[in-house]
Amino acid sequence: MATPIRLLVGLGNPGDAYQLTRHNIGASWLRMLASRFEIPLKHDRAKRAEIGRGLLLNHDVRLLVPTTYMNLSGEAIGPFLRYFRIDPDEVLVAYDDVAFEVGQTRLKFGGGPGGHNGLRSLIKHIDGNRDFGRLRIGVGHPGPSNDLVAFLTQVKMPAQEREQSLESSYLNDEILAWLFAGDWQKAMTKLNSVGNEDS
Repeated sequence: MATPIRLLVGLGNPGDAYQLTRHNIGASWLRMLASRFEIPLKHDRAKRAEIGRGLLLNHDVRLLVPTTYMNLSGEAIGPFLRYFRIDPDEVLVAYDDVAFEVGQTRLKFGGGPGGHNGLRSLIKHIDGNRDFGRLRIGVGHPGPSNDLVAFLTQVKMPAQEREQSLESSYLNDEILAWLFAGDWQKAMTKLNSVGNEDS
């Protein structure tokens, strides 16, 4: 895990109806990062994504939000990686994770899709490769008797919870610098231990 990050991805569903839902917290995170570093995101119909490129801490980085539906995310990301010759281990993907409560975020490298359709699609379209970074943003869980799909995609995330999730997933300059240097261990240790107690 000593590969510098070249692409940051935020997962979500397209359209205004989904923008403030839990399933779109990854896309919201990416847009927040783009705004922080004043990198414009432009819709590219051919690439089926909103894309941007700029300097983050003097590091040349591309940003991408697929404009496909979540379960087709890989159809946009896979070709993008091949076109720009970006390896999976040079990618960090931000997405919603029901395994963690609101206010908890985990940085992880590698692993399976964990039941997330966006990750499942991505893995499928990069030939089964699972070696990419993940920013797992906790959105909570409705409980076993509730409809998870509605919880994630049909109900707007309360403003306070959304703010908590974005705050917990904020990557400060120190963490970003480690990721751009390929030092995943330091970045994971820092983010995963500060204000992110295990549930």
